[in-house]
Amino acid sequence: MLNPPLFRFPTARLAAQIMAAVLVPIGLAGCAAGGPELPPATYGAAPEQPSEEYRIGPLDDITIHVWRNPELSAEKVKVRPDGRLTIPLVQDIPAVGKTATELQDYIAGELAQYIEQPIVSVIVNTPGGTYDQRVRVVGSTEQPASLPYQANMTVLDAMIAVGGLGEFASGNRAKLIRLDRESGTQKEYRLRLADLLKRGDASANVMLSPGDTIIIPESRF
Repeated sequence: MLNPPLFRFPTARLAAQIMAAVLVPIGLAGCAAGGPELPPATYGAAPEQPSEEYRIGPLDDITIHVWRNPELSAEKVKVRPDGRLTIPLVQDIPAVGKTATELQDYIAGELAQYIEQPIVSVIVNTPGGTYDQRVRVVGSTEQPASLPYQANMTVLDAMIAVGGLGEFASGNRAKLIRLDRESGTQKEYRLRLADLLKRGDASANVMLSPGDTIIIPESRF
């Protein structure tokens, strides 16, 4: 009678190949986040374009010039937390939510009661933006923050501002929440922050929009 064949343990190389075949799909499933990806940000391929016009926010520092009336001008006046500001002759001016052009038109209209055809200019010295314009980075990062949006701002800019990923961050499972202003609904996009920050993959860098929120989860294991 023939003896049954002995079971042989796989070699170390074969065992490694088996483990890789099993674990790699699991790892990819754990790292990948759902949702579509945004197109990569371009670097100097086209001239920078202005974003949607900036709207004044609480605590913004602005300068108001009234032509030929320096006594009515105000240097570096700060918007109050209640969204208003005061200049000579005009009290409690509603400023928050207005563009610089809208604010200067409003002030000119108020000053027209006292001087003839006032010409007003408004300069935003230190922008902070309204809350719906700010970019928020939350979750597993060194310094979660609410950042003032700037024209042509990218995910890389935001991550540098908050000090990068946290120690246990799962960067490639991060997501971006964006409000679709036309439909009024929120959309979710996948971000590959680990590829961007740890591997230098420029294709993982995307443009931001005012009001975006970046959410970074921690690793599951």
